[in-house]
Amino acid sequence: MSKWLEGRVVGQTRWTDRLFSLQVRAPLGPFEAGQFTKLALDIGGERVARPYSLVNAPGAEPLEFYYNVVQEGPLSPRLAALGAGDPLFVAPNPAGFLVLREVPQAENLWLISTGTGLGPFLSILRTDTPWQRFARVTLVHATRTAADGAYRDLIGDIAHARGAKFGFVSFVSREAAAGALAGRVPDAIRDARLERAAAAELSAARSHVMLCGNPAMVTDVTAALEERGMRKHRRRAPGHITVETYW
Repeated sequence: MSKWLEGRVVGQTRWTDRLFSLQVRAPLGPFEAGQFTKLALDIGGERVARPYSLVNAPGAEPLEFYYNVVQEGPLSPRLAALGAGDPLFVAPNPAGFLVLREVPQAENLWLISTGTGLGPFLSILRTDTPWQRFARVTLVHATRTAADGAYRDLIGDIAHARGAKFGFVSFVSREAAAGALAGRVPDAIRDARLERAAAAELSAARSHVMLCGNPAMVTDVTAALEERGMRKHRRRAPGHITVETYW
């Protein structure tokens, strides 16, 4: 198999001046919801690639990637400048273990994200698996400002379709925002505000937590969960916390 697939941009959604969703048509093979692949462009005679999570459900087209523009970065500003019909490269082998196949059985599933870490959870939520396996699924998305809260229409559609099985809690850290909790997720775990807002239990006995986002959030939330007797999940030592590490 070739190292790269040739793709074409279908469209692009600009959420803010730094948050974008790129829609791509490419012959990518099967993947699991929650996985990522690499996008690449030829820049200055070199193929520059970075990993991005898939937002679309497996089998759905086009492929979609939610990403943050790093102004000094070599790739993301160029991705943001692409328009319909422009070419790019897609790695053919999706990877990553932020997938439900790796998650042990629990009553409550928590999906806790910051920023573009929301993307893989949207892919998971668009499949049937979480609704078949868990009694309650809670999505948590933390952003700096209310404007950074992308995909709210999609989240609303999921809430409407899934009813009492689904809960959504948003956090905004740098301004007051209607309908959102203030502050940081680990603090809200420690003082139980998160559980109250979600109306769901967060415990070692009944819950599994998947984390995707900036490294500081992952570290701090993991520490808060460990204080509740939860531990990282490993195949040889089942636990309660699954973390994406490609960030």
